[in-house]
Amino acid sequence: MRYEWIYEYLLDKTGVTKDLQKDWNWIRFSIGGKMFAAICLGENDEPYYITLKLEPTEGDFLRQQYEDIIPGYYMNKMHWNSIKPDGKVPDDLLKDLLDKSYRLVLGSFSKKKQREILESSPQDKPLSCCGTECIKCEYYGNMCRGCNESLGKVFFMPEGQACPIYECTINRKKLKGCGECCDVPCDIWRSTKDPSYSEEYFKQNIKERVERLKKARKNDGI
Repeated sequence: MRYEWIYEYLLDKTGVTKDLQKDWNWIRFSIGGKMFAAICLGENDEPYYITLKLEPTEGDFLRQQYEDIIPGYYMNKMHWNSIKPDGKVPDDLLKDLLDKSYRLVLGSFSKKKQREILESSPQDKPLSCCGTECIKCEYYGNMCRGCNESLGKVFFMPEGQACPIYECTINRKKLKGCGECCDVPCDIWRSTKDPSYSEEYFKQNIKERVERLKKARKNDGI
């Protein structure tokens, strides 16, 4: 999927939760219990469609402009639209459409409920030892329980083995996380690049993780 940013982008929105609808094999993003976007997975659990809600007239207009936008996949064809995850819809446009879908669903609640959602305290997002927010990963709650819960034996590692970063930081150096290590980011970090990440995105990912670790360390008074 070319839109590598989508999971983090959606989960950064206030009040958003994520779950896996097993019967459909959809990763759903909801606000106030109502879905506003979904990543529809195919047979190999690879993204098949990105589904979101739009005003009917705008959805119809966009479907005429982009062949990669079609009427909602297994959804109401008037209000929902599905976008191919490897198509040519520009990133900025997709972000705008996701924002509109979020606002449409949020606007379906009463004013009181909207305030409750928007004023809710940020969701607690504990960090893994490498600064990853597991809740923002598409595999969390699906193929993986998270780094801390699985003691580093995450889904992409051979059975019984811990991630090299966890093995170094927690098991060998006995630290709470990479934020306590003066070598971060190190060669171990760079050797654990997700093959689906572009080099540019991976560099940005490392930068963001380092910033999270610094912030967490500062909050802990370390």
